Amino acid sequence: MKISTIGRHFREGTRSLIRNGWMTFASISAISISLFVLGIFLLLAVNVNYMSSQVENQVEVKVYLDVNLPQENVAKLRTEMEAIGNVDEVIFVSKEEGLKLMRERMGETGEKVLEGMDGENNPLNDAFTVRVKDPHAVKEVADAITALNNGRTPKPIVKVNYGADMVENLFKVTSMIRNVGLVLVGCLALTAMFLISNTIKLTIMARNREIKIMKLVGATNSFIRWPFFIEGAMLGIIGSVIPAAILSLGYWKLIETSRSSMETFMMEMKPFDAVYLQLSAILIGIGIGIGIWGSMLSVRKYLRA
Repeated sequence: MKISTIGRHFREGTRSLIRNGWMTFASISAISISLFVLGIFLLLAVNVNYMSSQVENQVEVKVYLDVNLPQENVAKLRTEMEAIGNVDEVIFVSKEEGLKLMRERMGETGEKVLEGMDGENNPLNDAFTVRVKDPHAVKEVADAITALNNGRTPKPIVKVNYGADMVENLFKVTSMIRNVGLVLVGCLALTAMFLISNTIKLTIMARNREIKIMKLVGATNSFIRWPFFIEGAMLGIIGSVIPAAILSLGYWKLIETSRSSMETFMMEMKPFDAVYLQLSAILIGIGIGIGIWGSMLSVRKYLRA
């Protein structure tokens, strides 16, 4: 295709946008509104998935040791736990550190309740906090740690705790949230495609006469198609850039205003830098794709007539 012909197609596509003012406005509005709603649900799905991963990654195994366990046996036990598959990190927490952490968590109440429990009066056990690489493997890791008691007298490990029931319910809930989010986004994407393509079809239906005249004067099908394809792409770009810009700005503002409250719950939203480019690319890609697709289907129908 010659450069002059390409230039002509772009000029015609641009003129059509201006010439068909109200239909152009209707198409861009349909694209913008549909993609805006889709973008909101995409952001929700991304952040739900991100926060679910944060919650899952907080799952850890607490290993409480016998109070009379010699220090050399503590070091040996730590080495054995580090050798277990899926173990990421093993952190030793002395009973003194454990008491200090308990006081910090309980605040003023802790100072009163735990008063006089320092030194020999400390009722806590030395412990290990075991973090796992794959949160879903926490049960297998806990079972493997418990098995370290086998053949040893006295048993070095008093208790292994990872909140079995709570963790299993957590995984069920996070899995359900992810699946529901994916289904909702998929349904909204299909709905957006349907609404946008139908609006573009109406735009081209209104120009049925123009297409017939072009055919009568001998224009080839490809010559007729290209301006419409370009027009559809431009509708998609304009209609998707608007919601992408609004959502990106809104998301940045939301992160800034909710940062302190999210930190209270030891959670955070997915960073802006990791979201806005992907979100913009997805929305613009969908907009261009649907614009061209709607134009292609509609023009093909009239070219057959």
